[in-house]
Amino acid sequence: MSDWDFLYEMHDRGYSADEIANAAGAGVAPWEWEHIDREWVDAQLEDQPEEDAHSVEPARSREGFPFSVLEQTEIFQDLVDCAARHFENTGRYLQVWGELGEIYAEIKFGLRRHATHAPGSDGTIGGKLVEVKTISPEKTSDRVLVKRQGNFEQLLIVRIDQDFQFQGKLIDRSELKGGAGKFLQGRLKGD
Repeated sequence: MSDWDFLYEMHDRGYSADEIANAAGAGVAPWEWEHIDREWVDAQLEDQPEEDAHSVEPARSREGFPFSVLEQTEIFQDLVDCAARHFENTGRYLQVWGELGEIYAEIKFGLRRHATHAPGSDGTIGGKLVEVKTISPEKTSDRVLVKRQGNFEQLLIVRIDQDFQFQGKLIDRSELKGGAGKFLQGRLKGD
């Protein structure tokens, strides 16, 4: 069970989209929150300016998290469906594997992505730098290569099979093979 499954439970319990978004931002379900006194909150906001809905600008960053985990999950499902439909229609795969792998990592493993094109790693999981490598349905091997010089502590291998099913494995850098070459090797299934 994922750390984020409580968001689906909130939906099933009838919570509003705003309440679910607030819980996603806090990282906990409302039934796990400690209640804060309203007077204390008002005192903390006393000197803060008020804004109406039209003056609020969206945040430029959410520290690596999507603005809405539920929306990101729907986008992920739509992209997978689109890729599958494209394959059924053309017999060719839509080359979106890396992005699908990273979105899957966000949803399933809690990946907090770095800014686009940040060198060394793709983001963090549990405070550790993580490189994500995606194996597409076109590949027959379950092995991936990653540059030894990369600044990462863990490797997340995501496999997408021909039926667009996903599987992932998080591996500590110390467990990767590679000797003295330029690359380290990771494998989805046992050695």
